[in-house]
Amino acid sequence: MNGLAPEQLALLRAILEERLGALAAPASAPANARELAVEEIETSPADKATVRLLNDLALEAAGHNAAQALAIRRALARFDDGSYGMCDECGQNIGFSRLQARPEARLCIACQTRAEKRV
Repeated sequence: MNGLAPEQLALLRAILEERLGALAAPASAPANARELAVEEIETSPADKATVRLLNDLALEAAGHNAAQALAIRRALARFDDGSYGMCDECGQNIGFSRLQARPEARLCIACQTRAEKRV
């Protein structure tokens, strides 16, 4: 049991679904990783470097969004198996305030702090 009330679980699930929906259709991102954000045209070398930088940044943002969407999908799947709100490392409950801030969190504050110190 994760120690969360049903209304808290419903709120967190709604937040996750809303975030996933927002990531699913970003307005300014390329449709796929192969589509460039800015077309490269015959210009000066400095302009070409800027275009490449903008395209690299767009691809990096798309990769970040994909990773975020995956984390959210995994969190939503944990609702189904009943493990949502429980720390992957120690098995203790993750606090509601932490889940409000990061509903996709897989670790409690103590385990997250230890993990960050290891890196």
